[in-house]
Amino acid sequence: MNQYSYLALGDSYTVGEQVRIHESFPYQTVQLLRKNGFSVYAPEIVAVTGYTTDELSTLIDETKLLPFYDVVSLLIGVNNQYRGRSVENFALEFESLLKKAIAFAGDIPTHVFVLSIPDWGITPFAADRDTKKIATEIDAFNGICESVSKKYKTHFIDITSSQRIDGNKEEFVAADKLHPSGKEYAKWAKQLSDGVTEKILKYQGLASPSPQGEGLG
Repeated sequence: MNQYSYLALGDSYTVGEQVRIHESFPYQTVQLLRKNGFSVYAPEIVAVTGYTTDELSTLIDETKLLPFYDVVSLLIGVNNQYRGRSVENFALEFESLLKKAIAFAGDIPTHVFVLSIPDWGITPFAADRDTKKIATEIDAFNGICESVSKKYKTHFIDITSSQRIDGNKEEFVAADKLHPSGKEYAKWAKQLSDGVTEKILKYQGLASPSPQGEGLG
């Protein structure tokens, strides 16, 4: 049976800040794929809490990675917004990052999944902030993520809409009142694993479920 690789690029949301590693969305995604009968390695995560697009780009360049991966995810931009950087600057740097993600996917754009930026303004942490301004700016940044994703024919997953519904509920927020809990990440993992299964593994013939319905490794 073939075994498949997954590279997750991003910031604190990809790291799974404030939760145990197996509760992060990359790890939960792999677990769901394995439960669906696909054999998938543990995710390789290149992400640091607090990083912006340019910082992630530098980290990627300084990290020794495999030549390519079967699946690549990218979730970046919240710290650009938080630091007050412009949408125009983000557009340039995000496009550059997406090109790198596509290269790591073996130059197959359909193996790349961009996740939208969560709205931290709806969390308890932001209770004393200008939440309308944050939401407007997050929407603008996500507009860039979606349009650039479509330009390069990668997949765009909107996790922000449902995150805004649950992001101020105790069970969906980590102890710092800012980052998501494992329960929130589970929603993202479900969307991503469904996308990987439907868009890559099932229809493009990269893998077939094992007869036992279990994955290896």
